[in-house]
Amino acid sequence: MSSDAIKRAVEAEVQGGKVSKAALNKTMWRSCGCSFSWGYELQGNIAFAYAMIPVLRELYPEKEQMAAALKRHLAYYNVTNQCMTLNLGIASAMEEEASRDPSFDTDVINSTKIAIMGPISGIGDAFFWGTFKIIATAIGTSFAMSGSILGPILFLLLYNIPAFATRIGLMHLGYDAGTKFISQMSSGGLMMKVMRAATILGLFVVGGMCASLVSLNIPLAVSDGVNSQTVSDLLNQIMPCLAPLMVFAATYWAIVKKNVSSLAMIIIMTVVSIVGAFFGILG
Repeated sequence: MSSDAIKRAVEAEVQGGKVSKAALNKTMWRSCGCSFSWGYELQGNIAFAYAMIPVLRELYPEKEQMAAALKRHLAYYNVTNQCMTLNLGIASAMEEEASRDPSFDTDVINSTKIAIMGPISGIGDAFFWGTFKIIATAIGTSFAMSGSILGPILFLLLYNIPAFATRIGLMHLGYDAGTKFISQMSSGGLMMKVMRAATILGLFVVGGMCASLVSLNIPLAVSDGVNSQTVSDLLNQIMPCLAPLMVFAATYWAIVKKNVSSLAMIIIMTVVSIVGAFFGILG
């Protein structure tokens, strides 16, 4: 074996399960297609798993491990497209740790993703969709209305240059921050506490999403002979957003505990909603 081959073999052995910059860059570029496979059930999960493939290939040479990691990243995911690389970088760092430490709790990877989805989307949506895209459109439109070819060109440049700069920067920032954070937490013995905190925070985010995205109105009136109120008002007095919580609990029980498919649940909800509205039970 030549000296160069020996040197490369030694370097590969020393590097171990570390993610290369090339893999991080490939993951970043794959994030550009994150809207191509968006769906109503799990939204951006397929795109996230697809973007993680270059990283996972380096960390998990065994087919079974690779399959488990891909399946892990097929969980629900939704975030501002231009900012998703922060999550990809953090997830890459956590997968790197999981590939080195067999005792690493991989459930915390998705818990962390869920926990930071809300803050990232809040900032990303406000900046890219609510502000920057409008400004770029206004500038481009002003040139286009005067017949200048600079209109569409300026729009594409003014919007996409910062967008790509954000993708690149957040990818490496997320990975570097995640690697250092995991290293510090492991050496300090705080990793288990951080995992538990991330899981709890993730559950809080899911609860907030249920309260804001799930709606159930029951207009049936309940009367004591003097005063009357709807069933929805009565449930809200017991606990705010109790009706949406009941819908979420029933859906979770059916899908997770009884293995009812998501498509079947959509059909069931549609039928129940139509029938309930027809008879005045739901509104």
